[in-house]
Amino acid sequence: MAINTDAIAQLLDEVHELGASDLHLVPDLAPLVRINGSLRPMKDHAELTTEQLEQIGSDLLGERAPRLPKHGDVDFSFTWRDHTRFRGHAYLHSRTVAVALRAIPLKIPTLDDLGVPPVVGGFLDSPSGLIIVTGPTGAGKSTTVASLIDRLNAERECHILTLEDPIEYVFQHRKAMVTQREIGSDAISFASGLRAALREDPDVVFVGEMRDLESAQATLTIAETGHLVLASLHTNDTSQAIDRIVDVFPAERRPQIQLQLASTLQVVVFQRLLPSIEGKRQAAAFEVLVANHAVRNLIREGRSGQLRNVVATGQGEGMQTFEQSLSDLVAAGTVTREVAVGASLHPKEITAPVRSA
Repeated sequence: MAINTDAIAQLLDEVHELGASDLHLVPDLAPLVRINGSLRPMKDHAELTTEQLEQIGSDLLGERAPRLPKHGDVDFSFTWRDHTRFRGHAYLHSRTVAVALRAIPLKIPTLDDLGVPPVVGGFLDSPSGLIIVTGPTGAGKSTTVASLIDRLNAERECHILTLEDPIEYVFQHRKAMVTQREIGSDAISFASGLRAALREDPDVVFVGEMRDLESAQATLTIAETGHLVLASLHTNDTSQAIDRIVDVFPAERRPQIQLQLASTLQVVVFQRLLPSIEGKRQAAAFEVLVANHAVRNLIREGRSGQLRNVVATGQGEGMQTFEQSLSDLVAAGTVTREVAVGASLHPKEITAPVRSA
């Protein structure tokens, strides 16, 4: 997407120089950046006026600008210079324009760079099934999915189809052919894009988000019909991802959905970003649920509340709880124990001792 950069060029350059993950532009505040998880004002910048924000919004949105007053918010993305891609969200705030931008590096990190547990990458060899990456907003899910797709792209001769809102990482064709469809521009909705997917002869499908019953059903069907499907969700642990999918459906359909999910699921990865001790970049903690025989039985029987017990005892199969990952980060000196305890729903399970100075 081409943008008029006059009003925002300096800000975008500074975001890159600072290594910030996000830029927030709101009337009557100086521009704010998020660095290592903390939001702080940019130095030497005055408060933004309503008029400036309207101009910046117009510059960024271009031909999409008329959608903002009509819908109240607009998603978009663009590449800046030769180093950064931005995922943008323009929205109305007290009847004025505000903008949130997420910085996305053009170079896709590897799974090892991100610290993703090795067992997860092994499921990319599966010819079919469902891989779910879940976590709260801003947890780095898009980067993890991009890294998974990039490995597939480098190693497998296949067609990878992505459905995204908006397109974030941009892939070049390598061993694979990668086609990327943006919701709103290339497809009306996730549901319509998924309905068309099977006509496009994909081997691998990435679903940016299972938002409703129709898209969840289509995702499960594609995974069930001999395709490898990657999908992202917003949940607070791996077992909640199972509940989120099942609960989209009416009660009378849930037993059948549980059967479908139990038969197609390969692995669920929950992740969250935490402030690191070094202060330059955030550290990722992961929970991993591998769909072994016990997990499939619990899903089939609707006993997702017991999945965490399987995760806690499944280290031999590559599983780990979020607390086990937090303990490893504390023991390695990557995050403080206080940060780990604050992030955990089960802080008593964090076993790493306080490191001496």
